[in-house]
Amino acid sequence: MAGFVQRVGQSLVRAHRPPQVSWKRCCSSDALMELETKPGEVGMVSGVPEQQLKRRVIIYSPARTASQQGSGKVGKWKINFLSTHKWENPLMGWTSTGDPYANVGEAGLEFDSEEAAKAFAEKYGWEYQVCICALVGAFIVLCSADITDEI
Repeated sequence: MAGFVQRVGQSLVRAHRPPQVSWKRCCSSDALMELETKPGEVGMVSGVPEQQLKRRVIIYSPARTASQQGSGKVGKWKINFLSTHKWENPLMGWTSTGDPYANVGEAGLEFDSEEAAKAFAEKYGWEYQVCICALVGAFIVLCSADITDEI
């Protein structure tokens, strides 16, 4: 008798259960979709204030450090924001700024190629300038003439 009740109960549950979703299908690459975005559109929905969206950034490939012997971190490209006004905090003596992007560039915006860095800057609507530095003798020559005026 208990077996009969279990079979009837299971058939009733199956009859009222919603159709199962295939988790393999919804998490597969077939379910991924790429959206077309206009330049600067991503920055508008990110919640960053409007005046910060029209920033000018520098795209550069950092030089190798003095203690670096291998070629592990050579060839990477970074985005750095032009510095805005900073002031010294009178209470603690710390350097203060009202810029939300003050320390972002050095910390995390690193790319494998110049094109990837340019695409990222265009995606967020930032004006960018590429700084290609060449070492000549003991002096660094900036190939971009305008860059020294703005830094």
